[in-house]
Amino acid sequence: MLSACVAERARYGIGMETKQLILGTHNVHKGKELAEMLAPHGVAVATLAKFPEAIVPVEDGKSFAENAQIKAIAQAKHLHQWVLADDSGIAIDALKGAPGIDSAHFAGDARDDEANNRLVLEKLADVPPERRGAKYICHVVLANPTGQVVAEATGFCKGRIVDPPRGANGFGYDPLFEIREYHKTFGELGPAVKRTLSHRSRALRKILPEVLRALG
Repeated sequence: MLSACVAERARYGIGMETKQLILGTHNVHKGKELAEMLAPHGVAVATLAKFPEAIVPVEDGKSFAENAQIKAIAQAKHLHQWVLADDSGIAIDALKGAPGIDSAHFAGDARDDEANNRLVLEKLADVPPERRGAKYICHVVLANPTGQVVAEATGFCKGRIVDPPRGANGFGYDPLFEIREYHKTFGELGPAVKRTLSHRSRALRKILPEVLRALG
């Protein structure tokens, strides 16, 4: 049994001691959300806020998956730590999938949530409610301290865009994103419900077995 355990951990390039997991994001809201999801599983988590030497990789990928890989690999190699990074955003049907990977800076480089939301509503001004379908997308990547990708997963959450914005919970496009079954936006739903339904939680649930196996 012990030999099997050692062999399994050797496959991931780690020793027998428990490793710390770094959440590869400078987004405070996202880091808090990921940390809360991992907490019940006993994973030792730290955010980039604890690493002043952390870098800000250039996210020049063409997809959520490519950008998540860029962030995880670059940060893991730089910090020599296990890193879980994600790239996420919203894709709106009537906007042909936009803002997509440009979700964080849809209205400009300032990454202003309110400005992004206003721009979305302006572009959807003449679109009826039944054609305002949208989905949140999240791709997560786990990289070991050498920068090798160990696991990755994608999660989706479908809904629609409403106007005006509703609710003060969450961040990003949450006040606009309504879950049809609940008739409420992520901005109105509490964090416990969001942790169950969100694109990020779904991606994390998929990758979690690999995270726990890798970190021991």
